[in-house]
Amino acid sequence: MKFDAILMEPRRARMEAEGHWRGMTLLDYFEEKLAANPDRITLSAYTVADGACRNFTYRELDRLSDLAAVGLHRLGLGKDDVLSSQLPNGWEFVVLYLACRKLGVVFNPVMPIFREHELLFMLKHGEAKALVVPKLFRNFDHEAMADGMRPQLPDLKHVIVMGSGTENDFERLLLDPSFADEPDIERLTTEHRGDGNDVCQLIYTSGTTGEPKGVMHTANTMYSNLVPYGERLHLSADTQLLMASPMAHQTGFMYGLLLPVQLGARMILMDVWDKTLAAKLIAEEKISFTMASTPFLMDLTNAVEELGTDSSSLKIFLCAGTAIPGSLVERAGKVLGTRIISAWGMTENGAVTVVAPEDDPERSINTDGFVLPGMELQIRGTDGKPVPVGHEGELYVRGCSNFVGYLRRPEWNNTDAEGWFDTGDIARMDDRGYIRICGRSKDIIIRGAENIPVIEVESLLYKHPAIQQVAIVGYPDERLGERACAFVVPRPDKSFDFAEMTRFLKELHLAQQYFPERLEIRDKLPATASGKIQKFALRNLLKAEFEARAS
Repeated sequence: MKFDAILMEPRRARMEAEGHWRGMTLLDYFEEKLAANPDRITLSAYTVADGACRNFTYRELDRLSDLAAVGLHRLGLGKDDVLSSQLPNGWEFVVLYLACRKLGVVFNPVMPIFREHELLFMLKHGEAKALVVPKLFRNFDHEAMADGMRPQLPDLKHVIVMGSGTENDFERLLLDPSFADEPDIERLTTEHRGDGNDVCQLIYTSGTTGEPKGVMHTANTMYSNLVPYGERLHLSADTQLLMASPMAHQTGFMYGLLLPVQLGARMILMDVWDKTLAAKLIAEEKISFTMASTPFLMDLTNAVEELGTDSSSLKIFLCAGTAIPGSLVERAGKVLGTRIISAWGMTENGAVTVVAPEDDPERSINTDGFVLPGMELQIRGTDGKPVPVGHEGELYVRGCSNFVGYLRRPEWNNTDAEGWFDTGDIARMDDRGYIRICGRSKDIIIRGAENIPVIEVESLLYKHPAIQQVAIVGYPDERLGERACAFVVPRPDKSFDFAEMTRFLKELHLAQQYFPERLEIRDKLPATASGKIQKFALRNLLKAEFEARAS
């Protein structure tokens, strides 16, 4: 695979000269900690279904990832090949990524919620050579889905299944103890690692283009974000870091895996979110930091209040993905005894703005933080020029943690000659440099920090024989920030209802999180003179309804 990382070279010299791109990779940080304290427990992986936990030291992770690297090599994977992983949070995910970096294999995490519709595009576009899945996860047979897709994926040579117990089993193919006897193991796990400017992650994000975009990152782009992020929040090797957000999402990947390795902190992983277990783990493991979206914060606050567990060790809950209701910040701070921190970022650049722990709590209610070192912000008006303080405009960012391009879609990079990336968000900045995200110029809905690819879902619904017109818009929700509502105009003499919509989207194998959660049938939709649907009018209608209920 050849990666067209065209956004790297124009800024490389400057980023290195200014000290933002230090050339340190995950393995550099990992081997530092391994040499200093090989028998320190660095990973605790919990499975919610049975409450079981497995602990791993640096030495154990190093040994297991060596075995996995040998296993992948014997399957024919090498430098710049793409491996896709649909694994949930767990020790297998961590071992697999370490093994990929030892071989120079590019890691493509994909969300466990994805089904054939999303996966066929991603695996084909990324030319994935191997796919790693759980046999069953949340009662869904991922192995059967993967096997069913193989005829349509000519580049996919191997499906590796966690828990299959058969010849394609994860442990059989990747963790055979005899692999330790590989005579060339040291050369094999060091020769093709690459450096901080090699593409090491390919991660897909939903947007407005009608197809997912393959975001390419290097160790330099990700760690130039993580180092100042940890410094802003005063995180250290003593931090006990809980991660329940999926590691197949950038939040879980960067801040649940890469960050603790860089800090030398202990990562405590949950394979699925469970508020009761999370509350107990905070008490028992003395968790001091976690990062998740608003629904997680709300759930955890309720659990601690109901159970009466001790959450005094939790110094910071960083909440990102959508604005945090002021009432929740106040209640969570009181119940949990923790500092609620707001932030803003994207898959393309990590967390760009973060509130500092020493800031007044109102900063997390009314702002999304101020920019991290190495990044710059600019808010532009419709004329393309910067707007005055306090005025809304389109948010542009540039700097060290910006991605290095969309795979095979350079025309979508949204980055100008001076390196400014158009985020698609509308924001304003106050006189202290704090920003507030006010909306989105791109047609996307964020449901509990998960992007809903509106155009894609609309395109699928237009295939239904009963639908003449459809428009999907977001509507306010106290817990998730937004939910999706489909406004549908049926064809003459045709009927359509919510059950049929759900059945149809399931038949097309769309991830269930992308299904509209509400359906409104209309005779016509508001439109301009040229016939373009006025989605703002539909949003305003739903917003007014929400506000009327709340008053």
